[in-house]
Amino acid sequence: MPVFKALASISAWGLFILGWFVIVINIIMGATAGEYFNPAKVPSAEMALFAGLGIAAVVLSVVVMRLRQKME
Repeated sequence: MPVFKALASISAWGLFILGWFVIVINIIMGATAGEYFNPAKVPSAEMALFAGLGIAAVVLSVVVMRLRQKME
């Protein structure tokens, strides 16, 4: 069904872009706040949470693309 393949492609690309956007913003915010390069300061749980969410979104986009390939 071409409709489901199109929806899978759109959602996979959306997750991929969102995941990388969250990861890059997280690195920039952590670097400017001094949480990553200061050995005396432990990174906050918020930074770890957003890094995990970004990585999960990228991995989920790969899973959605693999499922889309299996629809063919």
